[in-house]
Amino acid sequence: MSSTQIPNDDRARVAAALSGVLADTFLLYVKVHGFHWNARGPRFRMLHLMFEDQYNELWSALDPIAERIRALGQPAPGTLQAYAALSSLPETAGMPSASEMIQAALSGHEHVARRAAEALRVAEAAQDVVTADVLTERIGSHEKTAWMLRALLEDGEATA
Repeated sequence: MSSTQIPNDDRARVAAALSGVLADTFLLYVKVHGFHWNARGPRFRMLHLMFEDQYNELWSALDPIAERIRALGQPAPGTLQAYAALSSLPETAGMPSASEMIQAALSGHEHVARRAAEALRVAEAAQDVVTADVLTERIGSHEKTAWMLRALLEDGEATA
C-alpha cells in the first residue's frame, strides 16, 4: 500500500530506479569506507578524514532513499546480494594508492550522480515531486563531492 497519488505502474518504475540508486549509494559507501581504513602516505590524515566525511554522508543518504521506495509501496532492497544485482558501480580491485583512491571515489560519485539523474527523469515523468526532491539533493551532494575530489587531483600531488 502506498500513501501517494501516483499510479501503481509509475510507482513501480520510480521505485525500481531508486533501488538502483540505493544499491550504488551503498556500494560507494562501502568503497570509501574501505579507503578511509586503508589510506596511507604523506597525506594520510587528510585522506582518512575526507573519506570519513564521505562515508558518513553516504550512510545518511541511504535511509531517505530506502524510505521513499517504501512510501511508493515497494520493498526496499536490503541485502548484499540485492545490491550486487542492482548496482552498476564498478569495484576497485586490490589495494589502490592514495591517488587511485581519490580517482576511484571521484568516478564513484560521478557515477552515482548520473544514476540519480536517470532516476530523476523517471520520477519527473511520473510527476513524483517528492522523489524528484530526494534525487535532486543526492545529485547536488555527489556533484559537490566530485568537484572537491577533482580539485584535489589538480594539486599535482595526487596524480601519478
